[in-house]
Amino acid sequence: MTEAYIYDAVRTPFGRFGGALAGVRPDDLAAHVIGEQVRRASALDPATIDEVVFGNANGAGEENRNVARMGTLLAGLPVELPGTTVNRLCGSSLDAAIIASRQINAGEADLVLVGGVESMSRAPWVLPKTERPYPAGDMTLASTTLGWRLVNRRMNPEWTVSLGEATEQLAEKHGITRDRMDEFAYRSHQLTQQAWDEGFYADLTVQVPGTELTQDESVRASSTVEKLGGLKTVFRTQDEGGTVTAGNASPLNDGASAALLGSEKAAELTGLQPLARIAGRGAAANEPQFFGFAPVEAANLALRRAGITWDDVAAVELNEAFAAQSLACVDAWGIDPGIVNRHGGAIAIGHPLGASGTRILGTLARSLEASGKRWGVAAICIGVGQGLAVVLENQNA
Repeated sequence: MTEAYIYDAVRTPFGRFGGALAGVRPDDLAAHVIGEQVRRASALDPATIDEVVFGNANGAGEENRNVARMGTLLAGLPVELPGTTVNRLCGSSLDAAIIASRQINAGEADLVLVGGVESMSRAPWVLPKTERPYPAGDMTLASTTLGWRLVNRRMNPEWTVSLGEATEQLAEKHGITRDRMDEFAYRSHQLTQQAWDEGFYADLTVQVPGTELTQDESVRASSTVEKLGGLKTVFRTQDEGGTVTAGNASPLNDGASAALLGSEKAAELTGLQPLARIAGRGAAANEPQFFGFAPVEAANLALRRAGITWDDVAAVELNEAFAAQSLACVDAWGIDPGIVNRHGGAIAIGHPLGASGTRILGTLARSLEASGKRWGVAAICIGVGQGLAVVLENQNA
């Protein structure tokens, strides 16, 4: 089996909903990181890329169904370069990297450009077609920004609760308190701002042309645990035991990310040296309303396939969809919380659905490089009860 490596990763700063990137089409965001990832590999002839695999959770609007192909064409890459778009909701771009790594393992590719994109600001409303012609009544538009829409009536209603209500149920099940959630959210903002101040993200991000955004727009460095504790709950009232607020959940965002994956031969093709080996992969599923807990088994499976245990792991990048689900996963793994998201997480950075998987994978690779530690795990929860995880082995440890 041919080994698969991550060679480089880059992303845009993530913009908030209706913010600095809202005026940029998602296919243009994708084209920008695709073009930038090619440019950063000094020796790379784009014609030697075997495929582009991109993640996207919506695809109902300007992504034009296959944003991988659209972004590749808009970036000016050869028309002979094929592209496919993956949709595993929040895990889409991590899934893109998993798919590419399998192609490399199988000897079908030496170099694959992967990534993901989402413009939650520009996600359209959709209008379903009528069951019969010439209806007399009104029709309702459905937002494609986030969550369930046009739900099948046969679907179990316990599964189709909102993501926020699902998180309330998860917090209740695992005994995650509001205080812990707010403390976790505060840590996310503080570590994210610290990472920006220390220059950690300088080489991982690239500004989008025509915008002024140079850092993640949702970071609130001035936030405090007290301020977070004063926010109203959103999905249940406090009298009903509600705990989830806008402050301890990831926001709606816009952004794109990309990475170069390849075999050993890709070093010659790109002029880059591999950062980390993709040593294990895992996908898992559980009850849809407990989607936030699915990374637990996905990561455990990825570790078993890598032939290591949690005792070997020095760094974890866990996408922070909600503080409650992140804490539930960390508790279940029984790991030191200090190794999780040392450079901040999605509560502060943002969570543009299709872009987050490659964001955490690239952050993990660079984090291992900076620390000199050997093993790391990237994990992400996915709506409708799924989780994905990848184990990386630092090639310079």
